[in-house]
Amino acid sequence: MIPLSLRQQVSLFQVSYKELVEATNGFSALNFLGKGSFGSVYKGFLNQQENPVAVKILNLENLGAVKSFIAECEVLRNIRHRNLVKLITCCSSINFQGNDFKAIVLEFMANGSLESWLHHDHGEGHSRQLDFAEMLNIAIDMANAIDYLHRHCRTPIVHRDLKPSNVLLDDDMVAHVSDFGMAKLLFCTASDLDNEQTTSSIIKGTIGYLAPECGMGDPTSPEGDIYSYGIIILEMITGKRPTDDMFEDGISLHSLCKMALPEQVEEILDSRLLEEINERGDQNMLDCLVWFTNVGVACSVEVPDKRMKIEDVVAELVAIKARLHGIHV
Repeated sequence: MIPLSLRQQVSLFQVSYKELVEATNGFSALNFLGKGSFGSVYKGFLNQQENPVAVKILNLENLGAVKSFIAECEVLRNIRHRNLVKLITCCSSINFQGNDFKAIVLEFMANGSLESWLHHDHGEGHSRQLDFAEMLNIAIDMANAIDYLHRHCRTPIVHRDLKPSNVLLDDDMVAHVSDFGMAKLLFCTASDLDNEQTTSSIIKGTIGYLAPECGMGDPTSPEGDIYSYGIIILEMITGKRPTDDMFEDGISLHSLCKMALPEQVEEILDSRLLEEINERGDQNMLDCLVWFTNVGVACSVEVPDKRMKIEDVVAELVAIKARLHGIHV
């Protein structure tokens, strides 16, 4: 069962396996929302909640699932921010077959993930595409979330798995960073650093979004999140995943965008953004896209201490948004 101290801090109420079965129609395919590194997510309705919830069922056959469950509960109980997904409760129980069962219940995000919007997999009711202003708002929301995690939590937190599928959008298209199963609280004690080094051979993150130093076993640092964030910005701009087949022979998403700055940015833009520029005939929008691309490139440079600081990212993106809307700053 979940330790009493954890239950007291994370739960508005306790929830049983039976209640989660009923809430999700028996984990029905009709309620299935998606699959992550450590389990599957279902939409559901709990008796105590008027709004729908997302129920993340951990696949306990996965070697890291229990550790992920503990890490996510530990992190989510310590954080509160409008751009982070909200924890409703956790469940650690036994299923009807007598096997261990663990689940995390989160607020439901009606507009799905950034991944689905960028790569045309919205599902019914979300056939439209993101415009540049929405992309910029999402980037600002994400930057505010990262700034909070790195600089304003009582204990700084590194997410370690930032990617578009872990950025969820609510009814108002406000972005919420989710999935803290790989997150790490930076206690910065000697024993903590020793533990980090002993487990450094295990790559924590997703290929394409993982900072180069993380793949080489360097200890966890906030700069790794900044790298992932920069790659997400460049993915929004180009419509290309960092693992796209076109990126080989020394060409990466970062280098492609860096080479395009500032004169050839139009050549790398996703077709949707090009159409928007052409429809509006807006040189100001193109200028803003150049500055936006520059932020993504500055965040995803190879050397960690050369990456843009998150507080500077927030300030620059807010300034770009003002310029886009014709507000002088």
